Amino acid sequence: KREFQKKCTDPAGLDGLPPLYSIAKGEVVSVQTYGAFVRLPGYRKEGLVHVSEMSASRVENASEIVDVGEHVWIKVIGREIQGDKVKLSFSMKAVNQGTGRDLDPNNVMAEQDSRRRKQFRDQTSNRITLEAVLNTTCSKCGCKGHFTKDCFSAPGLQYALLPEEDDEEPQQQPSTAAQHQDSDKKKKKKKSKKRERKESESDSSSSSSSECKSKRRRQEHERDRDDKKKKKHKKHKSHKHS
Repeated sequence: KREFQKKCTDPAGLDGLPPLYSIAKGEVVSVQTYGAFVRLPGYRKEGLVHVSEMSASRVENASEIVDVGEHVWIKVIGREIQGDKVKLSFSMKAVNQGTGRDLDPNNVMAEQDSRRRKQFRDQTSNRITLEAVLNTTCSKCGCKGHFTKDCFSAPGLQYALLPEEDDEEPQQQPSTAAQHQDSDKKKKKKKSKKRERKESESDSSSSSSSECKSKRRRQEHERDRDDKKKKKHKKHKSHKHS
Protein backbone atom coordinates (compact mmCIF):
# COMPACT_ATOMS: atom_id res chain seq x y z
CA LYS A 1 0.00 0.00 0.00
CA ARG A 2 2.78 2.38 0.88
CA GLU A 3 4.52 1.78 -2.44
CA PHE A 4 1.24 2.35 -4.26
CA GLN A 5 0.64 5.62 -2.37
CA LYS A 6 4.16 6.83 -3.17
CA LYS A 7 3.69 6.08 -6.85
CA CYS A 8 0.40 7.95 -6.87
CA THR A 9 1.83 10.98 -5.07
CA ASP A 10 4.97 11.24 -7.27
CA PRO A 11 5.04 14.22 -9.64
CA ALA A 12 4.47 13.63 -13.32
CA GLY A 13 8.11 14.43 -14.09
CA LEU A 14 9.32 11.51 -11.96
CA ASP A 15 7.42 8.85 -13.92
CA GLY A 16 9.61 6.08 -15.26
CA LEU A 17 12.24 6.46 -12.51
CA PRO A 18 13.25 3.94 -9.83
CA PRO A 19 11.22 4.29 -6.61
CA LEU A 20 12.72 6.17 -3.68
CA TYR A 21 14.73 4.06 -1.17
CA SER A 22 14.72 1.08 -3.55
CA ILE A 23 17.82 -1.11 -3.88
CA ALA A 24 19.20 -2.30 -7.22
CA LYS A 25 22.40 -3.34 -8.92
CA GLY A 26 23.75 -1.10 -11.67
CA GLU A 27 26.74 -0.54 -13.93
CA VAL A 28 29.25 2.28 -13.54
CA VAL A 29 29.26 4.20 -16.84
CA SER A 30 31.38 7.21 -15.86
CA VAL A 31 33.86 8.10 -13.10
CA GLN A 32 34.61 11.67 -12.08
CA THR A 33 36.61 13.13 -9.22
CA TYR A 34 33.41 14.08 -7.35
CA GLY A 35 31.59 10.76 -7.89
CA ALA A 36 30.47 8.02 -10.26
CA PHE A 37 27.43 7.75 -12.58
CA VAL A 38 25.55 4.45 -12.38
CA ARG A 39 22.94 3.16 -14.85
CA LEU A 40 20.25 0.78 -13.59
CA PRO A 41 18.85 -1.96 -15.85
CA GLY A 42 15.49 -1.01 -17.33
CA TYR A 43 16.01 2.76 -16.82
CA ARG A 44 17.46 5.33 -19.20
CA LYS A 45 18.30 7.91 -16.54
CA GLU A 46 21.66 7.64 -14.81
CA GLY A 47 22.16 8.44 -11.14
CA LEU A 48 25.13 9.99 -9.32
CA VAL A 49 26.89 8.30 -6.42
CA HIS A 50 28.71 11.17 -4.71
CA VAL A 51 32.09 10.46 -3.09
CA SER A 52 30.46 11.08 0.31
CA GLU A 53 28.01 8.21 -0.42
CA MET A 54 30.60 5.66 -1.57
CA SER A 55 32.04 4.61 1.76
CA ALA A 56 31.69 5.29 5.47
CA SER A 57 35.31 6.49 5.46
CA ARG A 58 36.54 9.62 3.66
CA VAL A 59 37.08 9.24 -0.12
CA GLU A 60 39.17 11.80 -2.02
CA ASN A 61 38.58 10.49 -5.55
CA ALA A 62 35.87 8.20 -6.91
CA SER A 63 38.44 6.25 -8.93
CA GLU A 64 39.79 4.86 -5.65
CA ILE A 65 36.54 2.89 -5.13
CA VAL A 66 35.04 2.06 -8.53
CA ASP A 67 36.01 1.71 -12.20
CA VAL A 68 34.01 2.07 -15.42
CA GLY A 69 32.09 -1.14 -16.25
CA GLU A 70 31.99 -2.34 -12.64
CA HIS A 71 28.64 -3.48 -11.18
CA VAL A 72 27.74 -2.10 -7.73
CA TRP A 73 24.78 -2.19 -5.37
CA ILE A 74 23.05 1.16 -4.86
CA LYS A 75 20.13 2.64 -2.93
CA VAL A 76 18.01 5.44 -4.40
CA ILE A 77 18.20 8.25 -1.81
CA GLY A 78 17.07 11.25 -3.88
CA ARG A 79 14.91 12.20 -6.86
CA GLU A 80 14.73 15.91 -7.68
CA ILE A 81 13.37 18.06 -10.48
CA GLN A 82 15.47 21.19 -11.18
CA GLY A 83 13.99 23.07 -14.11
CA ASP A 84 13.86 20.71 -17.08
CA LYS A 85 16.30 18.24 -15.53
CA VAL A 86 15.68 15.31 -13.21
CA LYS A 87 18.49 14.32 -10.85
CA LEU A 88 18.87 10.91 -9.24
CA SER A 89 21.06 10.42 -6.17
CA PHE A 90 22.36 6.97 -5.25
CA SER A 91 24.20 5.64 -2.21
CA MET A 92 26.66 2.73 -2.02
CA LYS A 93 27.48 2.93 1.68
CA ALA A 94 23.84 2.18 2.62
CA VAL A 95 24.02 -1.26 0.90
CA ASN A 96 26.25 -4.25 1.57
CA GLN A 97 28.25 -4.58 -1.67
CA GLY A 98 28.64 -8.34 -1.20
CA THR A 99 25.07 -9.38 -0.49
CA GLY A 100 22.98 -6.32 -1.44
CA ARG A 101 21.47 -6.10 2.05
CA ASP A 102 20.05 -2.76 3.15
CA LEU A 103 22.30 -1.30 5.88
CA ASP A 104 19.87 1.59 6.54
CA PRO A 105 16.43 -0.04 6.60
CA ASN A 106 14.82 2.88 8.43
CA ASN A 107 16.35 5.42 5.98
CA VAL A 108 17.85 7.46 8.84
CA MET A 109 21.13 8.17 7.07
CA ALA A 110 19.33 8.98 3.82
CA GLU A 111 17.02 11.49 5.51
CA GLN A 112 19.96 13.12 7.30
CA ASP A 113 21.88 13.47 4.04
CA SER A 114 18.86 14.93 2.22
CA ARG A 115 18.29 17.39 5.07
CA ARG A 116 21.93 18.43 4.92
CA ARG A 117 21.77 18.96 1.16
CA LYS A 118 18.63 21.11 1.50
CA GLN A 119 20.24 23.31 4.17
CA PHE A 120 23.29 23.80 1.98
CA ARG A 121 21.15 24.77 -1.01
CA ASP A 122 19.08 27.21 1.06
CA GLN A 123 22.20 28.95 2.41
CA THR A 124 23.76 29.35 -1.02
CA SER A 125 20.58 30.51 -2.78
CA ASN A 126 19.47 32.99 -0.09
CA ARG A 127 22.66 34.95 0.23
CA ILE A 128 22.75 38.02 2.43
CA THR A 129 22.77 41.25 0.46
CA LEU A 130 24.40 44.40 1.82
CA GLU A 131 22.00 46.86 0.22
CA ALA A 132 20.32 47.97 3.46
CA VAL A 133 22.10 50.60 5.60
CA LEU A 134 21.45 51.10 9.29
CA ASN A 135 19.92 54.47 10.08
CA THR A 136 22.35 55.08 12.93
CA THR A 137 25.29 57.38 13.50
CA CYS A 138 28.40 56.13 15.25
CA SER A 139 29.34 58.27 18.24
CA LYS A 140 32.98 57.18 17.88
CA CYS A 141 33.81 58.14 14.31
CA GLY A 142 30.72 60.14 13.32
CA CYS A 143 29.91 57.96 10.29
CA LYS A 144 26.52 56.48 9.49
CA GLY A 145 25.56 52.84 8.95
CA HIS A 146 27.06 51.04 11.96
CA PHE A 147 26.92 50.91 15.73
CA THR A 148 29.62 52.23 18.06
CA LYS A 149 30.44 48.72 19.29
CA ASP A 150 31.12 47.63 15.68
CA CYS A 151 33.34 50.62 14.85
CA PHE A 152 36.90 49.81 13.83
CA SER A 153 38.29 53.35 13.94
CA ALA A 154 41.01 53.78 16.55
CA PRO A 155 41.00 56.87 18.82
CA GLY A 156 43.72 59.50 18.48
CA LEU A 157 45.47 60.99 15.51
CA GLN A 158 44.70 59.77 12.04
CA TYR A 159 47.55 59.22 9.65
CA ALA A 160 47.51 59.11 5.88
CA LEU A 161 49.37 56.53 3.84
CA LEU A 162 52.74 57.60 2.50
CA PRO A 163 53.67 56.88 -1.11
CA GLU A 164 56.34 54.33 -1.81
CA GLU A 165 59.99 55.32 -2.15
CA ASP A 166 60.04 54.41 -5.82
CA ASP A 167 57.26 56.92 -6.46
CA GLU A 168 58.99 59.68 -4.48
CA GLU A 169 62.38 59.46 -6.19
CA PRO A 170 61.29 60.56 -9.69
CA GLN A 171 59.36 63.44 -8.14
CA GLN A 172 62.38 64.60 -6.13
CA GLN A 173 64.75 64.53 -9.06
CA PRO A 174 63.08 67.32 -11.08
CA SER A 175 62.72 69.42 -7.92
CA THR A 176 66.46 69.12 -7.14
CA ALA A 177 67.31 70.02 -10.73
CA ALA A 178 65.08 73.09 -10.51
CA GLN A 179 66.74 74.04 -7.23
CA HIS A 180 70.16 73.78 -8.87
CA GLN A 181 69.00 76.00 -11.71
CA ASP A 182 67.63 78.58 -9.29
CA SER A 183 70.84 78.57 -7.29
CA ASP A 184 72.90 79.03 -10.48
CA LYS A 185 70.72 81.97 -11.52
CA LYS A 186 71.09 83.56 -8.09
CA LYS A 187 74.85 83.14 -8.20
CA LYS A 188 75.02 84.74 -11.64
CA LYS A 189 72.93 87.68 -10.43
CA LYS A 190 75.17 88.16 -7.41
CA LYS A 191 78.27 88.09 -9.59
CA SER A 192 76.80 90.62 -12.00
CA LYS A 193 75.86 92.91 -9.09
CA LYS A 194 79.38 92.67 -7.66
CA ARG A 195 80.86 93.57 -11.03
CA GLU A 196 78.56 96.56 -11.35
CA ARG A 197 79.53 97.74 -7.87
CA LYS A 198 83.22 97.36 -8.63
CA GLU A 199 82.85 99.24 -11.87
CA SER A 200 80.88 102.01 -10.20
CA GLU A 201 83.46 102.20 -7.40
CA SER A 202 86.30 102.30 -9.89
CA ASP A 203 84.52 105.04 -11.86
CA SER A 204 83.84 107.04 -8.75
CA SER A 205 87.41 106.63 -7.55
CA SER A 206 88.81 107.64 -10.92
CA SER A 207 86.52 110.67 -11.07
CA SER A 208 87.42 111.68 -7.53
CA SER A 209 91.13 111.26 -8.25
CA SER A 210 90.83 113.38 -11.41
CA GLU A 211 88.96 116.06 -9.48
CA CYS A 212 91.65 116.07 -6.78
CA LYS A 213 94.36 116.42 -9.38
CA SER A 214 92.58 119.28 -11.07
CA LYS A 215 92.13 121.04 -7.71
CA ARG A 216 95.79 120.60 -6.90
CA ARG A 217 96.80 121.99 -10.25
CA ARG A 218 94.54 125.00 -9.77
CA GLN A 219 95.93 125.62 -6.31
CA GLU A 220 99.51 125.34 -7.57
CA HIS A 221 98.73 127.65 -10.46
CA GLU A 222 97.19 130.22 -8.09
CA ARG A 223 100.21 129.98 -5.78
CA ASP A 224 102.53 130.53 -8.68
CA ARG A 225 100.54 133.63 -9.66
CA ASP A 226 100.66 134.97 -6.14
CA ASP A 227 104.37 134.39 -5.91
CA LYS A 228 104.97 136.20 -9.19
CA LYS A 229 102.84 139.15 -8.08
CA LYS A 230 104.75 139.41 -4.81
CA LYS A 231 108.08 139.37 -6.60
CA LYS A 232 107.00 142.10 -9.01
CA HIS A 233 105.74 144.25 -6.14
CA LYS A 234 109.07 143.90 -4.30
CA LYS A 235 111.01 144.88 -7.38
CA HIS A 236 108.86 147.93 -7.92
CA LYS A 237 109.47 149.09 -4.35
CA SER A 238 113.16 148.65 -4.61
CA HIS A 239 113.27 150.87 -7.79
CA LYS A 240 111.37 153.64 -6.05
CA HIS A 241 113.74 153.85 -3.07
CA SER A 242 116.71 153.97 -5.30
